[in-house]
Amino acid sequence: MSQMPTHPNRSLAGLSLRDLEYAQAVAELRHFGQAAERCGVSQPALSEQIRKLEALLGVALFERTKRRVAPTAAGATLLAQIERVMAEARHLLALSHGQPGLLEGVLAMGAIETLGPYYLPGVLRLMRSERPDLSLRLTEARTVRLIERLVGGMLDVALLALPVPRAGLVSVPLFFEPFLLATPPGHLLAGLHRLTLDDLPAEDLLLLEDGHCLRDQALSLCNAKPATRHATSLETLWQMIAAGEGYSLLPALAVAARPELHDLVVCQELADAAAGRTIALVWRGSDPRTPAFRTLASVLAAMRPATTRPAAAEG
Repeated sequence: MSQMPTHPNRSLAGLSLRDLEYAQAVAELRHFGQAAERCGVSQPALSEQIRKLEALLGVALFERTKRRVAPTAAGATLLAQIERVMAEARHLLALSHGQPGLLEGVLAMGAIETLGPYYLPGVLRLMRSERPDLSLRLTEARTVRLIERLVGGMLDVALLALPVPRAGLVSVPLFFEPFLLATPPGHLLAGLHRLTLDDLPAEDLLLLEDGHCLRDQALSLCNAKPATRHATSLETLWQMIAAGEGYSLLPALAVAARPELHDLVVCQELADAAAGRTIALVWRGSDPRTPAFRTLASVLAAMRPATTRPAAAEG
């Protein structure tokens, strides 16, 4: 779509934070209907406000077709700035709250894709019991995307595996999640006891595709053994192991969540104490709600899942 005509006499009077929130939601979800649902308005109302915002800015923010919604080249630059404006607006609201040690309202929490489906349901139940005044808005994505959204203010906190490769963020370890050796029945490793990472063969190793932190963690633990096949998701990895394609390392929470696959995939503990990952609660160091986030981290650590171990103290 071509660039819309500019308006030389534009002023801030017509610029609404609510409209910027609509644009931010469409940019994130790439879907007008889902964005409208998140923002609590009808789709026609949201679409109309987006059109008014584009007219005010003089730029078409989105390319719309029947199959997809995507930012235009010019729109991508403005949407990045909109993220920063909204982050500062949320920061202003946080500063205006007189009790930084308390959390209330909506908390935007992200989690890595290999943890979220297996851990977040328990977090929701815990928060419903412990903090009924707090509503969680949950997002799952890969580490890089979560960090981008955290730094940009679209997320308040994130559940990530340490280390977190970004300055300016605070990380509080919650628990250590062991990795289990997962093999198909009849595999040469199945049923062997006291296996270590050094015992794992270079052939038949299955990993997630590039971009997943679980892939990097497994490669690091396995001394960068070459993978024979790659999976697009943890669920696909399960199926590949069950089909006899090879073996892999699976997080303990994911294994506990899929008991129906235990006849198809043999899972066993490794003798290495380091075979696993530390999950942490992460937030911006500049966020004035830091005392409240530390309290939240203490609650989550105290109520860690039974299949995990206490995390090592912060260094």
